[in-house]
Amino acid sequence: MRIVHGADLAPLTTLGIGGPAAGLVELRDLADLPDIVTYARQEMDRHGPPVALGHGSNVLVNDAGCSAPVLRMANRGIRRPGARDEDRVQVEVQAGHPLADLVAATVAEGLTGMEMLTGIPGTVGAAPVQNVGAYGQEVSDTLVEVRAWDWRLNRHVTLSAAACELGHRTSVFKRSRRRLLLSLVFSLRRSALSTPVRYRQVADMLGVPPGSRVPLAEAARAVLAVRRTKGMVLGSSLHDERSIGSVFLSPAIPPSRAGELRAAGAPVNRFPDGSTRVSASRLIRDSGFGLGSPVVRGVQISALHPTLVAGDGATAADFARAVDIVRRRVLERTGVLLSPEIDYLGDWEPPYRLRRLRRWERGPAPTAGES
Repeated sequence: MRIVHGADLAPLTTLGIGGPAAGLVELRDLADLPDIVTYARQEMDRHGPPVALGHGSNVLVNDAGCSAPVLRMANRGIRRPGARDEDRVQVEVQAGHPLADLVAATVAEGLTGMEMLTGIPGTVGAAPVQNVGAYGQEVSDTLVEVRAWDWRLNRHVTLSAAACELGHRTSVFKRSRRRLLLSLVFSLRRSALSTPVRYRQVADMLGVPPGSRVPLAEAARAVLAVRRTKGMVLGSSLHDERSIGSVFLSPAIPPSRAGELRAAGAPVNRFPDGSTRVSASRLIRDSGFGLGSPVVRGVQISALHPTLVAGDGATAADFARAVDIVRRRVLERTGVLLSPEIDYLGDWEPPYRLRRLRRWERGPAPTAGES
């Protein structure tokens, strides 16, 4: 085990901003976990459990850095435990394995359930934290269980998918650092065809009606093509590379507002949690943020899609301020409150981030539902 003190965290994130880690350890082999646990427990009285970091694709690191130990997950590998049946296959995947590689492997092997997740960056271990999803599929559709280290119990634990409390871009892991995810088990169905294509953008790219099932590889290519048009595939564009994808959750709206927004052409969809949600990017656009427009110094709206991206000279404080500005204006113009889905890593003060927006909310009552 090697501990790097004062390691720069910015290069380990897709935004490329933020300060150093007091101590950074990389986990490549689970055989090294006992040594890492010993080190982490020496720091826990002062800083709590270590912070897990995958590929940093949904992370905003504080400019002052992180005083808690940072554990970078780099353990990789896929195996198929137990017997296979004719219809379903279970796969166990190490937490540091790239999600994109897992999705590509399932598509190549004719296993359906993850094809709509094509192009999403990050590690497999980060996927249930956010209950990652796109175009009608979520990790919760296929997750069976996770294996983790429980810092409170000081031992290995196995949690069923139900115990993970997976919701819309949330989970028990999003709300606490108590458990360190080590490996995950998924159950996938054998099929040459995708799950039904629910999103019109993907259906239009394929040239099929919504609800159609298409060959897995065709579905994956269409999803990737749609994501590229939005600048949501890292490394595929010369523009806006310093991104964390969707900064905001798609907000839930009441049925009365859904019809109005659909009539105006906004993407409104039913989600697995039973909610009806509208595209956050559409609300941002309708609130007057043009593509490529600056928000604060070093932070602007992407030239390809209504989301925030970092430019030269940006700091973490700048990016956090831009998030607040967008939330306030969207609330003022649409009556809908956007919720960030960013993981704020480091020594942030959450009350400070939200205080100004709460003062704003004490103004006129919103005209539509909030989420």
